[in-house]
Amino acid sequence: MTAPLTPPPPPNERSSYQGGPVPPPVGAHAVGAAPGGPYDFHGDPHGEQDGPGMLKEVRQAAVTVVAVALFGALLGVLWWKLAPSVPLVGDVVGGSWVVYLKDSEGEQAIGVDGTFTLLALAFGALSAVVVFLLRRRGGVPLVVALGVGGLLGSLLAWRLGVWLGPTQDVIAHAKDVGKGVTFSAPLKLGAKGVLLAWSFAALVVHLGLTGLFGPRDPEPDPWPAPGQFPSAPYGDKSA
Repeated sequence: MTAPLTPPPPPNERSSYQGGPVPPPVGAHAVGAAPGGPYDFHGDPHGEQDGPGMLKEVRQAAVTVVAVALFGALLGVLWWKLAPSVPLVGDVVGGSWVVYLKDSEGEQAIGVDGTFTLLALAFGALSAVVVFLLRRRGGVPLVVALGVGGLLGSLLAWRLGVWLGPTQDVIAHAKDVGKGVTFSAPLKLGAKGVLLAWSFAALVVHLGLTGLFGPRDPEPDPWPAPGQFPSAPYGDKSA
């Protein structure tokens, strides 16, 4: 007596591989969403990272440094125009020319530093806003570029303002205008620390704008996707 033959399985249940695409298992959409997988959370089939590469960010940072520094020329012109003049007077004592302050208790010298500081703070805030609007993602190279560009712009403004202002040779200037005639002192910065005002303002404003209006990372889903964490059957003591 022979046993009955088992009928062959249906064509759609055969386990042999015919070279066609294999359907993904249940829950593959959740597992494939992990970072570094074939699909990122943006649905990019190539897994490319969002945003420019490091080389592109460095090029953008270099352009930012040059653009910000060039605005130092405008700062230098405004400083030369708006800074208060320090009055000097020349006199001849013992056959030699001497120059002294006309108003020894005046605060014009402090006003020169204060004018440069206020203008530098304004330029720093403005440059941070412009850079943030053009490049919202920011990044370390861009932040460094803002700081370096602000320092270079301040140095350019300082030297340009001194060059545009009255001559540095006060004795020759006193001889030209004559004895007892008031003339303006050359522009100079008494506190060199004000050269950092532009960079300080740019970094603070850019950090604030990035924190308030910058792009946010997507919030993680607190509930696991179906099939992501399979559980043992109810009552299974082997689990």
